[in-house]
Amino acid sequence: MPARLEALLIAVLLVVACTPDTVGAPPASARAPDTSAAAAGVAVPAGRWHVVLIAGDNDSPAFDNGVRAMRDKLASRGVRDIQAFTSNPGASPSLPVATAANVSSALRRGGGEACLAFITSHGDQSGFVLKQARGTVSPSTLDNALDAGCGTRPTVVVVSACHSGVFLTSAMRQPNRIVLTAAAPERASFGCGTSDRYTYYDQCLLQQFDAVSTWQQLAQATQACVENLERRMSVSPPSRPQTFIGSAVGGLRLPGR
Repeated sequence: MPARLEALLIAVLLVVACTPDTVGAPPASARAPDTSAAAAGVAVPAGRWHVVLIAGDNDSPAFDNGVRAMRDKLASRGVRDIQAFTSNPGASPSLPVATAANVSSALRRGGGEACLAFITSHGDQSGFVLKQARGTVSPSTLDNALDAGCGTRPTVVVVSACHSGVFLTSAMRQPNRIVLTAAAPERASFGCGTSDRYTYYDQCLLQQFDAVSTWQQLAQATQACVENLERRMSVSPPSRPQTFIGSAVGGLRLPGR
């Protein structure tokens, strides 16, 4: 590995891995939860969300399509602070590239009253793929970045990738966090081929977004949608999407709801 790349990966705590092809633990750590009304379930105004959207790989159009669709949906709800990143600048020339430095800076900048990180990419049991960095982002890396940028403010993390259940670690399970993943730690997710418009999980998340009011409802509706879609498409074994809802954010509403 070239020295410059190695230094960059270390600087943003990336863990080098290979192809897109383990494990959540129950207890949450003792970081103090946000006790604000927003954390207790009152809606955070759409204009007070800080959003980072990441397409981690460019070998399927589904990842960039998911980021653009989520950006447009949130913008239509009144969210203004949206940083969206592409791994395919040829297809999304208006978006900055999802380099290690760009992604780390966006996650750590924080802002507003609530945070949302939406990540769609390939993944393996070390984390999600960030192709521009030639490696994967581990659960501990993401946890550290969210701590730095969002602290104890209400924080939603969506990791749409194979094996993304690895992000349900004890460190990630904070009272102020909601974590949605597209698959169990040992399972693949589906819909990231060259002919797919969206991954199965992203398709369901986007479809259900306007039909529910809270993130907990969205997680439940998305999981049911994915299970039905996988049955219809006869894919196996099922991906088994995973969800964690922190005790301080059980009623947290979607932006604009």
